[in-house]
Amino acid sequence: MTQRVTAIYPGTFDPITNGHLDLIERGSKIFDNLTVAVLRNVEKNPLFSVDERVEMLRETTRHCPNVSVDSFGGLLVDFAVRCQARVILRGIRAVSDYENELQMALMNRKLDSNIETVFMMSAAAYTYLSSRLVKEVCQLGGDVKGLVPPVVEERLRAKVD
Repeated sequence: MTQRVTAIYPGTFDPITNGHLDLIERGSKIFDNLTVAVLRNVEKNPLFSVDERVEMLRETTRHCPNVSVDSFGGLLVDFAVRCQARVILRGIRAVSDYENELQMALMNRKLDSNIETVFMMSAAAYTYLSSRLVKEVCQLGGDVKGLVPPVVEERLRAKVD
C-alpha cells in the first residue's frame, strides 16, 4: 500500500500571481493533496486581508480538485504537522531566491526532520514576477493583465482606484 503525500505551499499571496498559480497547478500533479497556506504575518502590511487572499486562492484553484486553501500563523512546521503534511513546496524564480529558501528549509528540517522541502523552479515566463511588483505596477496605473488571474486583476483595480 502506498502512502498518500500531502504537501503545503505556503506564502503571503498578496496577491496571487500567475506564477503562484502555475506552481500550484504543477504541484497538484505531483502530490496527492496540496494545501495552499496563506501566512498571517502581523509584521507585513498587506494590500488584501487574509480572508480576501484565501477567497481569491479558492476561486483561482477551484479547477484543481486535490488543492485546498487555508491560513496559518506561527511556525510552518507546526501547521504542517496539524495538516499531516510531509512536504513543504517552495518556488524558486532565480538564484537570489535560493539562498533564502535554503536557509528556511534547513531551519524547518532542524525543527522537524520528518518534513521535507521540495523546490520547484518557476516556469520561465514567470521568473521576473512577484506580488510586490504586481502591486507596484497596478498602483502606478500599469497593466497587470496576464500577470494575475482575471479575478485578482479586478480586485486589484478595485483596491487601488
